[in-house]
Amino acid sequence: MEKFTYRKGFLLGKFMPLHNGHLYLIEKALEKAELLTVLVCTTRREPINGELRYHWMRECMSNRPRVKVIHVTDEVPSYPHEHPDFAAIWTALLKRYIDAATEVVFTSEEYGNDIASWLSIAHCCVDPERNHVPVSATEVRNNPVKFWEFIPPPVRPHYVQKIVLTGPESTGKTSLCEELAAHFHTVWVREYGREYFLEKNGKLDAGDFFHIAQKQIELENEAALRANKILICDTDPMVTAVWSEIYLREIPEKLLQTSIEQQYSLHLLMDIDIPWVNDGTREFPALRQWHFNRLEQELIHRQRKFERIGGSGSERTQNAIAAIEKHLGIKS
Repeated sequence: MEKFTYRKGFLLGKFMPLHNGHLYLIEKALEKAELLTVLVCTTRREPINGELRYHWMRECMSNRPRVKVIHVTDEVPSYPHEHPDFAAIWTALLKRYIDAATEVVFTSEEYGNDIASWLSIAHCCVDPERNHVPVSATEVRNNPVKFWEFIPPPVRPHYVQKIVLTGPESTGKTSLCEELAAHFHTVWVREYGREYFLEKNGKLDAGDFFHIAQKQIELENEAALRANKILICDTDPMVTAVWSEIYLREIPEKLLQTSIEQQYSLHLLMDIDIPWVNDGTREFPALRQWHFNRLEQELIHRQRKFERIGGSGSERTQNAIAAIEKHLGIKS
């Protein structure tokens, strides 16, 4: 029978986001404590949704029967300078959420000594110098691509950098998506609107355009689960909104709002410096310049990050790769 130093222990944190350093702390705590409570402490004012952080922890602990995960949502001060009764507030909070028989708190920080003192329990400090897992939550938030290896699988979709290719008809978006996905060892999202257009024989109404935008988002979310740092997207709801303007002479309000809410790390605006080719679904060769200008206008108006991509063949591909590397601060 396995022997433990402590019967019950706990640890707490914002886990904003949860990373491998936190998981290392938990694994070391489980070597010493038979039962472990993990408090995921969140407030409404923090930049990452609290329910999402709680979900991440629950998913990562799903195969740890000795771990109990609790979501703490009390709106309390995060740091001592924020309230004169900081210690009393946190002592009362912790006593509400942890078992009275708890013997030890596990942290990687000096504040663990204060918590231990408040509760009259032991403090076990694990890897305070971050030698075993050299990363912090701040570093992950500021540069998730650089610190990708330290992000647990359930958390990674939140930090996938979405690159969307946009542009008029026949500007090489789909073939470039395939090439970029191969180059960056990731996946890409097909353009749902093209296949839906064929299903409807080109007869689309306002509801159809909104459906296309919603389905495109669903496909992106599914692909993000499989993406490696970067997700390449062949179109986005903004493009769908402009197509609605072309076909219907208007953009329905729901579609417009959806296109504004959906965010991307970078837009690659395909130039019209290559020949127009009719593939059976393309209808507006005369609108190429207007369409390009309209998309560029929208990107500027919405203050989106974008790069204009020109050139033919491999030059076009290399220009796209360079733009992604520059904006994401990576070298492939």
